Amino acid sequence: MFRRSVSLIVILLSAVFVQSPAAASVPRGGVTVAKKTAEPPRVRKATTARNTRAGVRKHAARPVRTAAAVVPAQPSFGALAGLHEVRDPLDLRSSVALVVDQDTNEVLLSKNEQAVLPIASITKLMTGLIISEAQLPMDEKITITQDDVDTEKGSRSRLAVGTELTRGELLHLALMSSENRAAHALGRTFPGGLSVFVARMNERAKALGMRDTRYVEPTGLSSQNQSSARDLATLVAAASHDARLRELSTSPGYEVAVGNRLLQFNNTNRLVKSPVWEIGLQKTGYISEAGQCLVMQAKVAGRKLIMVFLDSAGKLSRIADAERVRRWVEAQHPAPTAARGGATGAARG
Repeated sequence: MFRRSVSLIVILLSAVFVQSPAAASVPRGGVTVAKKTAEPPRVRKATTARNTRAGVRKHAARPVRTAAAVVPAQPSFGALAGLHEVRDPLDLRSSVALVVDQDTNEVLLSKNEQAVLPIASITKLMTGLIISEAQLPMDEKITITQDDVDTEKGSRSRLAVGTELTRGELLHLALMSSENRAAHALGRTFPGGLSVFVARMNERAKALGMRDTRYVEPTGLSSQNQSSARDLATLVAAASHDARLRELSTSPGYEVAVGNRLLQFNNTNRLVKSPVWEIGLQKTGYISEAGQCLVMQAKVAGRKLIMVFLDSAGKLSRIADAERVRRWVEAQHPAPTAARGGATGAARG
């Protein structure tokens, strides 16, 4: 019942994001609180004359400085649905969270795990899975076209129209740096075209038992790409068995030749460079409707864990939430001593 209620709220909120954000209202405990419209800044009249001993001498009007208009941040679907008001023992900033032991399926932490929300670039994990499983030639050249330019959010890209890279390079950039044009080009050039690719994404989700998931495009720029934490944990588990996805998603950085230039791309998840983390697979995501998102498979305190954080408030909050969970697991839920004696590389297998 909870999942259906949240899904209905998300569907209704889609209309809010299409219309003027300023007209949206935020439900709190059943009470709708309308947004307060900021008053226009007051402008002080410039002095055009002043008295002197010789009489009144006119001066040119001084330029009037007005405050720049501040556009309020667009609230996420989870915030509008009131999910951030649900408390948890770790005081996470993510409104949705799920931590599962991949080997035993034990749920260590759960928060709004059945809520169906936009997932932003977590979408690219399914995009990568479809490309990898299709066993297409990774050395085949693909050209970025105008069709790959983002018209949904107007996001920027360092891959200009006309850029030619291999399928393997595009997959690397899509998973590691969340490159939108790279992900779109992978779907567009899939045998049968983009529509066939998106259909394959949804078919694969259904085959995995992801009942709350829907894809409409391969980048995650659309808020209609939606899923639940439970479904995404299933996706992470499946993707973690793919050696290519593990390697590319956890790569700290990657350099590609674009024309006569070498472009350096970095991982969107800074935790892959941290010596205290042993990450086997990861993907980040963000659009305003989804908030900050992060999914990972990582070995913590001898346990191979799947972590899902959705709709986190604040640019670094998803990273902070992951750190809170790591410390909590190390202190409260370490694996039995016998389990710790296993191979340290299990999280990457």
